[in-house]
Amino acid sequence: MKISMRSSRSTAGRRTSAAVALGAVLALTATACGDDGSGAGGDKGAEGSGKGKVVFWDNNGGIRTAVWKEIIADFEKANPDIDVEYVGIAATEYQSKVDTAIQGGGLPDVGGVGAAMLAGFSAQGALEPLDDRLTGSSLNGKLNKDMVESLKAAGGGDGTLYSVPTSANNGVLYYRTDLFDKAGLEAPTTWDAFYTAAEKLTDAGKNEFGYTIRGGSGSIAQALDAMYGQSGITSFWDAGKKKTTVNDPKNVEALEKYAALYKKATPAADVNNDFAKMVAQWDSGTIGMLNHNLGSYQDHVKALGVEKFRGIPQPVGSTGKRVQVSNPVDGLGVFKSSKNKDAAWKFIEFATSPEQNSKFNESAGQVPSNTEAAKDAWIQKAEPTKLAADALNDGSTTIVQLPYYLPDWNTISKADNEPNLQKVLLGKMSAKSFLDTMAEELNEAQAEWTEQMG
Repeated sequence: MKISMRSSRSTAGRRTSAAVALGAVLALTATACGDDGSGAGGDKGAEGSGKGKVVFWDNNGGIRTAVWKEIIADFEKANPDIDVEYVGIAATEYQSKVDTAIQGGGLPDVGGVGAAMLAGFSAQGALEPLDDRLTGSSLNGKLNKDMVESLKAAGGGDGTLYSVPTSANNGVLYYRTDLFDKAGLEAPTTWDAFYTAAEKLTDAGKNEFGYTIRGGSGSIAQALDAMYGQSGITSFWDAGKKKTTVNDPKNVEALEKYAALYKKATPAADVNNDFAKMVAQWDSGTIGMLNHNLGSYQDHVKALGVEKFRGIPQPVGSTGKRVQVSNPVDGLGVFKSSKNKDAAWKFIEFATSPEQNSKFNESAGQVPSNTEAAKDAWIQKAEPTKLAADALNDGSTTIVQLPYYLPDWNTISKADNEPNLQKVLLGKMSAKSFLDTMAEELNEAQAEWTEQMG
């Protein structure tokens, strides 16, 4: 039986939380179909023989396909009784594909499950709890504690681990050292220096711009990073955890200044650019700065070489402190419907072992989750990764935790508000109106989640 959980709401006033919708789905399923655990989302699966076939869905197919195939080849050599079928799915399509499979069937044994999508999957009962498996494995005590806790917090509020972390993909400000040197500019380590450089490096007549701003898919997280980084506000919620700070006057002012860069110091095409187009545009060589994450480091090396750019942590604000929003920790989860959970877990344990976790993160340019892998020499050579790791551990950075635990977070931060941010860039909507709208949805989602959690 297929039941759609997708809402057709267009305003916050008509919003029904994913948790409430889930309750209705479960009630309907129990009444109409019988709660026998045989449905797509409720299939309890089986441990299996620990041998045979395991299907793995990569949540960043294409970008990470090559390194995953290497890891799979190593795994199959070490485990000749297990075959892993790799399915690469583009990051932009992954969540909808999993949601469809939860309702209609066809889930894999193992899949990429990052913090941003954890709450939605776990709320539908699709993921296998992994706490006991981790405790009894060779990984116990070997994974970065902060990454593990981030995934536990994102899983829905009960502290259960549904995904084993593989990496942290921190936000980075990339800048062209050759262009900065030529213009006599300082490194953009402060927001004031950032705005000065954005203006000075722009010559629209020569198609040269100081910055490329993300206006397409994935734009909300980048805008939040710029807002909180400038405002210095260190919590996403007020003291009572009832109202979001997203529309605080300091954040409104910060977004106004940031959005004003569009077409003044950025290309006009930015209003529609997702990360792939934005990165390709920056790598073409005529733009001074780019906000992305560690994942695009290798792309920049291939396009520009290591001498023409640097990747540094986000700028510090007027207080001298760095504030960043949390970037999702990525990980691997076992789907509850798997008929071969033992073999699926063996694959996760292998993939996050020191050697394989190091291999994956060196390719991705991200911070390893395995603490042994994090000591490997390549991190010292990959400056953006080293600086990101240092910033997370030396006390210089405060992380504003985004509410990944809200079942409605992805809808609010993507479909509901990305079009509105585009309107802000185009001057068709004020920053205050945009943030007030987003805040209303967030406050309602938080209230509903709090009620559901009792």
